[in-house]
Amino acid sequence: MEPRPVVNVEEFIGKTVGKRRPPSDPLRLDHSNRSQAEAWMNALPVRLPRRGVYRFHSHEEANQWMNYQTGPKKA
Repeated sequence: MEPRPVVNVEEFIGKTVGKRRPPSDPLRLDHSNRSQAEAWMNALPVRLPRRGVYRFHSHEEANQWMNYQTGPKKA
């Protein structure tokens, strides 16, 4: 048997769905996800724990720590 190509280049593509266009300047920071994430974090009344690995002796200790870390922000 002869191996078949994965993509048939000669095939006519009948229909394209969607109108997505690439950004005009992909390095522009105006529409940055980071700035939006920071705005959401400042708007929401909860804090997220710092990134890293945390080790606990029990699930209860982990739950207590997590509830303390994600509690309401202090004004």
